[in-house]
Amino acid sequence: MKHLWQNCHAATMKDGKYAIIEDAVLVTYAGRIEWIGPREALPAIPYDVEVDLNGAWVTPGLIDCHTHLVFGGDRSREFEQRLEGVSYAEIAAQGGGIASTVRATREASEDELLESATRRARKLLRDGVTTLEVKSGYGLDLASERKMLRVARRLGETLPMTVRATCLAAHALPPEYAGRADDYIGHICNEMLPTLAGEGLVDAVDAFCEHLAFSPAQVERVFKVAHELGLPVKLHAEQLSSLHGSALAARYQALSADHLEYMTEDDAIAMAAAGTVAVLLPGAFYLLRETQLPPIDALRKHGVAMAVSTDLNPGTSPALSLRMMLNMACTSFRLTPEEALAGATLHAAKALGLADSHGSLEEGKVADFIAWDIERPAELAYWLGGDLPKRVIRHGQEIDCG
Repeated sequence: MKHLWQNCHAATMKDGKYAIIEDAVLVTYAGRIEWIGPREALPAIPYDVEVDLNGAWVTPGLIDCHTHLVFGGDRSREFEQRLEGVSYAEIAAQGGGIASTVRATREASEDELLESATRRARKLLRDGVTTLEVKSGYGLDLASERKMLRVARRLGETLPMTVRATCLAAHALPPEYAGRADDYIGHICNEMLPTLAGEGLVDAVDAFCEHLAFSPAQVERVFKVAHELGLPVKLHAEQLSSLHGSALAARYQALSADHLEYMTEDDAIAMAAAGTVAVLLPGAFYLLRETQLPPIDALRKHGVAMAVSTDLNPGTSPALSLRMMLNMACTSFRLTPEEALAGATLHAAKALGLADSHGSLEEGKVADFIAWDIERPAELAYWLGGDLPKRVIRHGQEIDCG
């Protein structure tokens, strides 16, 4: 049926701006936006259902473009230990850190992982997220990485959300490959990626380029195989040091480079030329109590699109609210509320390769939008937590977020 949504204002986020339409009307059909504009310009379009949005502000559905949503266990005890003065090295020596998450993820069944991931995804949905990315990377062997990616696919089938699955097998060195990083990269390239891609479980390939993870040369081996398989790439880069991973990502036309606290202006120039999105992750910056800010001015100067995401993960960003990340991006990184909202809509869509169909309210795009009971769009980045009253519409149908 064709729906006419009226009595609202729209922040369309076209071109990454609020692009406000006062007294807006949307017409949706077959899951797409057929028409959007001011009421006074509404053409004579027949419709089946008229919906009164009671003066709400309508935005695109939020997009969480960097999450590690699927994992076993949690690391709340480690969080407590760090605040009690236990060092990360001591925690790791006790079997903690990422090794504990890998162990718990390998031990969990697929259904157990789906159950816990669904709880987290529903919290994001209630926060206004209609599209998200899920990375693997806590399995670090073929069977466990497959299990995580299968859960990502099942989330997209069972929840009213669009879910993109990213293979992050090059996240950390598994214990069975201790001291043999090159061998593990070879295993990823020769066995894991071809198998998982062949099973239709992978939408993109990611890696962690850092001194405590994998070198630029090792990452490039992964990128070459991803390109041979026809898969776009992404990269965790410049979070803790400058290895120019973001420039490497740009050379491979990466969808995004993420974190970026230590990136240089030359990296920003390379990303701008390649159209690679900078994904800012203020949750990890906050929890790790970092002081090195991403070079926001350089990203602005060179026109690099900036996305904002939760980086939801059990160790460094147990974030269950993308709206909270908008506030953190404004307060910690000095984004404007308009930039932050663009970062969780249009630019986040671009970071997932979905800019042609998602991220803004435009004719022909998917009819995913949120009707917020707020006075102005800046409130989405203003309020600290809480559940803002809203109506969630996905593919042109209002959904229950319970």
